Amino acid sequence: MFNKIGLRCGAVAGPLFMLVLLVQGAVREGYDPIRHAGSSLELGSRLGWIQQANFILAGALVIVFASALPGALRERGRQSAWGALPVALWGAGLVGAGVFLDDPVSGYPIGTPALTVPPTTHGDLHGKMSLVGFLALAVACFVFARRFAGWGEGRWARYSAVSGVLFPIGFVLFVAASLQVNGLVEVGGLIQRLTVGIGWLWLTLLAIHLIRMPGGLPPRESVTFARHG
Repeated sequence: MFNKIGLRCGAVAGPLFMLVLLVQGAVREGYDPIRHAGSSLELGSRLGWIQQANFILAGALVIVFASALPGALRERGRQSAWGALPVALWGAGLVGAGVFLDDPVSGYPIGTPALTVPPTTHGDLHGKMSLVGFLALAVACFVFARRFAGWGEGRWARYSAVSGVLFPIGFVLFVAASLQVNGLVEVGGLIQRLTVGIGWLWLTLLAIHLIRMPGGLPPRESVTFARHG
């Protein structure tokens, strides 16, 4: 029962997070979702707690999903030595991003500098927790790419690998935008949303794939194990 609940938590975490993020970005006065980061929604309004709660709830759902992953994989005849760990770290990074508020960046809230130098303690912790989370999710993509290849699921292996490449590239571009690099700062919010969307889409589809996956090993993996047993 816990494994089923955990997989469903993984399936709903991303869509819920993105929905709240996009709605807030569209209605917040003075906020430009093309330019400004999602974390900035924690600032500049009495409703900033909504984005904080969004981070924390999404992170908690991901951690529950990660906790259920080993058991869910065993039920389906598959093993992943440590695939759940980077997924859990992604969830922990989200929780940290909700607990520690980001510093103002790119001119939001209105009247603040483009960059906070030096960063405040909570802004520094927000950045470090986010970095851990982003790196962990990229690692998770590659871990499961390798596992899917071993399970004979080539399309999923390729999709996971491509997501693992695009996700950190997007993150690097977003960091550059946050550092006010010309040509990127104007679209920093869009870059971040596309990047986070790539990661969330992979995690959501992974959860749905596992929910739909029948028990037992696929024929190709069974043959491989038989040859090396």
